Amino acid sequence: MEAYPIKFRPILKEKIWGGDKLTKLYNKDSNSKSLGESWEISGVENNVSVVANGIYKGKTLNELIQNFKTEFLGFANIRSFGENFPLLIKYLDANKNLSVQVHPDDKMAEEYHNSFGKTEMWYIMDNEKDAEIILGLKDQQLDKSKLGDINAKNVREIFNSVKVNKGDSYFIPAGKVHAIGEGVMVAEIQQTSDITYRVYDWDRVDDSGNTRELHTDLATKATKVFPSTGKSNYALQQGKSSNLVNCNFFTTNIFKVKGEETKDYSFLDSFVIFMCVEGSAEIIQNGLSEVITMGETILIPANSKDVCFKANDAKFLEVYIEGNSASSKKLAS
Repeated sequence: MEAYPIKFRPILKEKIWGGDKLTKLYNKDSNSKSLGESWEISGVENNVSVVANGIYKGKTLNELIQNFKTEFLGFANIRSFGENFPLLIKYLDANKNLSVQVHPDDKMAEEYHNSFGKTEMWYIMDNEKDAEIILGLKDQQLDKSKLGDINAKNVREIFNSVKVNKGDSYFIPAGKVHAIGEGVMVAEIQQTSDITYRVYDWDRVDDSGNTRELHTDLATKATKVFPSTGKSNYALQQGKSSNLVNCNFFTTNIFKVKGEETKDYSFLDSFVIFMCVEGSAEIIQNGLSEVITMGETILIPANSKDVCFKANDAKFLEVYIEGNSASSKKLAS
């Protein structure tokens, strides 16, 4: 496989809570005023990404995996996930509150949906003043049966709210109740899964006056208690990766580039994804270059070695897979 900086066509999703910042700030090609998500790299059924540049332009993500296997994904990822791309990469614009929700772990997702579970993380790209997110239950001893009796009066008493700032990063393991609040822009890295159990949806209705479905029984079964908000503590370093999240499903680091930096990935048995969270840069690999701007994403295959970054001032999330979960191996078989 020829390794070069691969871009994919974003898959854009209108949402009841979406806005227009993905278009205005990140140049996503849409006229929608309720654009909620840009799926940057996806192997989700019926939402498979297509290459936008280079010699593989027009090929799907699945075709690259089928044709190049370990060269593209890495040996360990092929063993663990087969020909399933293991991550879903997104940018989200919460113009209004997202539903309070929870996702199943691998065991529950396999049992009920024959799917992977959904562990995820957020990096706060931008936020309006006093914007908040919901992370977990306020009372760690709370009887989970109360999740079926949430309303506008008690929602703030049951869930833990956290004010956020640009540059904050949070880890949300499967089973943790959460919601992105109004006025928050995030970069999201997650397992390949689109399974969401809504717990509460702020009593809103669509244009026809209908409320969205809640999944109280499944949400109650999936919900777990966590003692921490999952906020990452890190020091941003020039040209050096600082870890935000390291779990069985993905590793996410952050680094900044000012000038020219070269990073060696020959030691890594995985593809690497770069999400540009600030500024813009030129990424050069094997003499082939691609410009990436804030809100864009690039993937380099697992057979990559040196990658050069040139920028006046840019920040990147660096995503790859080091650990593997036993349940993922089972699902891939």
